[in-house]
Amino acid sequence: MSKRAARFALTMIAFGFVLMFASVPAAHAQPAAGAAGAAEHSYFLTTEGARKLGGAIGAGLAIIGGAAGIGRIGGSAVESMARQPEASGQISTAMIITAALIEGATLFAVVVGLLASL
Repeated sequence: MSKRAARFALTMIAFGFVLMFASVPAAHAQPAAGAAGAAEHSYFLTTEGARKLGGAIGAGLAIIGGAAGIGRIGGSAVESMARQPEASGQISTAMIITAALIEGATLFAVVVGLLASL
């Protein structure tokens, strides 16, 4: 992963956390009944919306990271098997175990991200 991609990923993670924990200013007091010209206040992003958006961004980043890791493992395993065909059984076993561990961690991160949006 290049430095630029790593910096972008860390920036998006930080942005997701900010959105997840961002708070909106308290709602203004309701005008007295019968007050003329009472304007309604609406916000672009409410606390609930920010929480859901942050959870979705976090889950998406977790999936992207897991996919990049498994893709790199697969590519390296195929390259290793091409260089040493006699060790292909051991390489594929190690590749499957490592990919399963990455997928488990990715699934855990997705669940945590989605639970944050509840």
